[in-house]
Amino acid sequence: MLSKKRIAAILILFFSFNFFGQQDSTTVKEKLVVQGGVYKPLAPAKAAFYSAIFPGMGQIYNRKYWKAPIVWAALATPTYFFLANNREYNRFRTAYKLRKTGFQDEFTDDLGVVSVSLETLEKAQEQLRENRDLSLMWGTILYVLQIVEASVNAHLLQFNTDDNLSFQPTFIPDPIMFDAPKIGFTLKYTF
Repeated sequence: MLSKKRIAAILILFFSFNFFGQQDSTTVKEKLVVQGGVYKPLAPAKAAFYSAIFPGMGQIYNRKYWKAPIVWAALATPTYFFLANNREYNRFRTAYKLRKTGFQDEFTDDLGVVSVSLETLEKAQEQLRENRDLSLMWGTILYVLQIVEASVNAHLLQFNTDDNLSFQPTFIPDPIMFDAPKIGFTLKYTF
């Protein structure tokens, strides 16, 4: 059983760490320096806002110019498929409505020969509507993802990435036991 002095010492050590746990907020802001400028707490919000207004603009605001064409291509693809599927859906929908009312549609010949059945028109409408809705869903997902990417990138740009923070393995020979090599791991960090 531990003595009262040991328990008291452990409790004092445990609670003394909390006294040194917090730092003054003014000194933290002075230490946070971005390459070529100071810490900007509203930069992620601006990047997200710009991306929401015009896709790719947040990436341009973050100075990641190469990402803007990728965003535009990613959003242009579902937009193209949405428009193409919607155009075809309306075409088959119009043909279906005309056939149901007894008029000639684009799939009926002048002699009255039907090249596409009524069932095929219904199935084509269902498939094209599903494809159109999927294109809209993917376009919305990509739109939201590019906003999130711009915001996260703006957050990450403000982190300190000095060489002092990097991991560099070094081999230190032991002068006493030179013949028997040893392998070790040392983690060194400074504030």
